Amino acid sequence: MVRQVTAGVDGSTESLAAAHWAAREALRRGASLRLVHAWTWHPRPSSSVPAEASEGDWAERTLDQAVMSVRAAHPGVRIVDRLVSGSAVATLLAAAEESELLVLGSRGLGGIAGFLVGSVSQRAVARSPRPVVLVRAGETAADEHLPAPDGVSPEEIPGLPYRDVVLGLDIRRPCDELIEFAFEAARRSGAALHVIHAFTFSVPSADGADLRAVTDAGPELLAAQERAVLATLRPWCEKYPEVSVTATVSEGRAATALVRASSGASLVVVGRRVRNGHLGTHIGPVTHAALHHVGCPVAVVPHD
Repeated sequence: MVRQVTAGVDGSTESLAAAHWAAREALRRGASLRLVHAWTWHPRPSSSVPAEASEGDWAERTLDQAVMSVRAAHPGVRIVDRLVSGSAVATLLAAAEESELLVLGSRGLGGIAGFLVGSVSQRAVARSPRPVVLVRAGETAADEHLPAPDGVSPEEIPGLPYRDVVLGLDIRRPCDELIEFAFEAARRSGAALHVIHAFTFSVPSADGADLRAVTDAGPELLAAQERAVLATLRPWCEKYPEVSVTATVSEGRAATALVRASSGASLVVVGRRVRNGHLGTHIGPVTHAALHHVGCPVAVVPHD
């Protein structure tokens, strides 16, 4: 099977940023890049389609422009483009089946670092059989690296150290797919891995004695959580000795801890539990918070 990273493009600035991020990731993986654009015919075309062009012609032009932009910036990556007439979500999910990774753009919330996840991106994230990375508009190669000192040219930026990869870890349900994705991402870029685990104390009642007991046991509970995190990570640290790993364990909301740790990161990795049956598809509250409030690219990894 040909190793492949797929990016969906639609002519928006966020999708173009996603395409460029996907190109860099394809180079890191030694994979080819597939750029996919899906379009559907409408009786009344969107106002973005010029009056002198058909929707099909405009779709082809949109894809060609993305290909030219990515090829000019990343001449070393092999690009395959695909224009599809059909549902965007169905097209992206089918492409994900044949890829190692699906990369999509996500609209930023103005001046606030974060994501406004569109319906296409949200449905693709919730249903993709492969990991999905969401990239906001304005994301560049420089954002993946530590700040450049004065006098460093843009061509030298790839030689600068990468910012940390951040992994949101739940030790109650640790999964190999999620942990391996984060370690591999850090290994490929030579970045450090920062593991975040947050937990809440379980208070049986509002009785004062119960509250005092929980408070008094706080340091012991924190130490137990730290030991559990280290035990979970130990075999992975042995498998990836070249990856520098730090872990932060804290009491509080997991989403808050993860968003706080994402500041200055190159990538945040979170999980999505695959659910079948009447429950439908869900991305979970922590992943939902990451998609809406983390400013750097976010990788959502499906797992059992």
